[in-house]
Amino acid sequence: MAGFRWLVAAATLALAIPLSASANAPQHDAGEAGDRKIDRVATVHAIALYDDPALPANFDHLPYANPAAPKGGTLRRAANGSFDSTNPFIIQGTPADGLNQIYDTLMEASADEPFTMHGLLAGGIRLDPDRHWMEVDIRPEARFHDGTPVTAKDVVFSFRLLRDKGSPFYRAYYASVESVSALGERTVRFVFSNNQSRELPLILGQLPVLPEHYWRNRDFTKPTLDKLMGSGPYEIAEVDPGRRIVYRRVDDYWGRDLPLNRGRYNIDRLVYDYFRDQSVALEAFLAGALDMRVESSAKNWATAYDTPAVDDGAIQQVIVPDGQPAGMQGYVFNTRRDKLSDPKVRRALGLVFDFDWINQHLFYGAYQRTESFFQNSEMAAQGLPGKEELKLLLPYRDRLPAAVFDQPLPIPHPQALRPRLREALNLLREAGYDVRDGTLVNLETGQPFTLEFLLYDSQWERITQPFARNLERLGIQSKIRVVDVNQYLDRLRRFQFDMIVGSYPQSANPGNEQRDFWTSEYADVPQSRNLAGVNDPVVDALVDDLIQADSRSTLDTASRALDRVLRWGFYVVPQWNFDGTRVAVWDKFGYPRPFPSYTPDFTVWWVDADRARAITARQRGQE
Repeated sequence: MAGFRWLVAAATLALAIPLSASANAPQHDAGEAGDRKIDRVATVHAIALYDDPALPANFDHLPYANPAAPKGGTLRRAANGSFDSTNPFIIQGTPADGLNQIYDTLMEASADEPFTMHGLLAGGIRLDPDRHWMEVDIRPEARFHDGTPVTAKDVVFSFRLLRDKGSPFYRAYYASVESVSALGERTVRFVFSNNQSRELPLILGQLPVLPEHYWRNRDFTKPTLDKLMGSGPYEIAEVDPGRRIVYRRVDDYWGRDLPLNRGRYNIDRLVYDYFRDQSVALEAFLAGALDMRVESSAKNWATAYDTPAVDDGAIQQVIVPDGQPAGMQGYVFNTRRDKLSDPKVRRALGLVFDFDWINQHLFYGAYQRTESFFQNSEMAAQGLPGKEELKLLLPYRDRLPAAVFDQPLPIPHPQALRPRLREALNLLREAGYDVRDGTLVNLETGQPFTLEFLLYDSQWERITQPFARNLERLGIQSKIRVVDVNQYLDRLRRFQFDMIVGSYPQSANPGNEQRDFWTSEYADVPQSRNLAGVNDPVVDALVDDLIQADSRSTLDTASRALDRVLRWGFYVVPQWNFDGTRVAVWDKFGYPRPFPSYTPDFTVWWVDADRARAITARQRGQE
């Protein structure tokens, strides 16, 4: 279940969702839905996957937030590339960073409790025990930034707008919703076409609510640089296209005193300055022009912060634990291209990637090799398929590689590069290629095998160059093309690439978002997340099994079956993973300890005014 504050979190929940009603919860007569009689259902403050939510209805604040945190100050961060739109919901345009902060959703998850959604705009929630429908009561105090009340009509409008005119992701995400209707001014009913998607009620909790009166006479499908309106804790203050976007904390934010928000959204101004080169962004941070940097480079983390500011504590290097499954990051093959449609070819190319050399020489040994699409979780397939996995896989035995059934995972390969290259060349020969005059050619057409890596960040060049050099040893002519973000996104939308660096974030409970990742329906839909172009009815069926899982054990089994088939499909050259988030920060911020156990939450940080003044004085003294 990809989250809103949002797709970024990619939090996934796919199991049975019992009502978390307390004994004295109010009752509501929901009436009729179609020809089904709806019994009286408790109105609750949150819905959870198992048992009751950890936090009771009268909780005061999130356990990792400081309700006494001071307000004020500025946080300046770097954003990558450029932007030309403030609408993050559509295919067209490159949206600015941070736009999720101007919108409230019906519910929100805690970073400490990933299997629960708490009411945000929703003051009360009623979920059919059989999961055929859900009703949500909008809080009467909820307001958009212009003071207009948030109503049930806004919720219905937002759902239909996103589903019909938004990114294809929303169509996949909401596929099992049969109807949405307003029952009066503040109550919304969602009716489901079936009760097989166990996560669907929580998915709908992530619905961002847009103001109907604002969008009624605007074209939602076109990029815009307007200061769009929401109901969230921040509003857009400044827009400098392609260079900077600034958000201002809403002083009279309607939800500031909700227990869910107490101690959060403490910083007055959030500034995102854009840099096309990450090395320049790093220098800007070290010079004091930026306050925080989430560091993605192990080399930078090990070497680039050897400065007096780090030595004397003015810059802090913090690793925030991340309890989510690592998911998959890797070089993604575009299987829509004929030359990359053969799994043997893809397997051969994957053997050429020398992770051990890169990890030692470029990453200072900081990473572990990723093997599974559900790495670091019980959902990762291991060894041979077990009895329950086989029940899902055996119906497709004649359509799957024999290795799925008789070869254990992880897939073995020689440790040293030279024997891997030999194995890769043998696979390429089996696929109809051979080396002629130092060039790998298709024996049927005589055409040389060429490969282009499409990148948008120059930092990836140094990582990809060793891969390209090893490909040369097989006679493959490869090219690394680095383009700006806008051109990159345009080519991505049209699937005009051979290989890119892509990621498939996962959490503890994958669900509907897997349709967008893997299924045939989205293989050729512009801006879908089926980057590899997977178009396989077996994968489609296994994704359905995963979504329909009705217990933790069946979810784990379905995930392992899907993982196994995807890994033997060789759609990705897996890269690496790290079980934390590296954060470099000038020492003017406060944050509660311990950190939340599931995922980082920077909304609970605040500016310490005394330390901020000391840091500013230090920086000015060095100018």
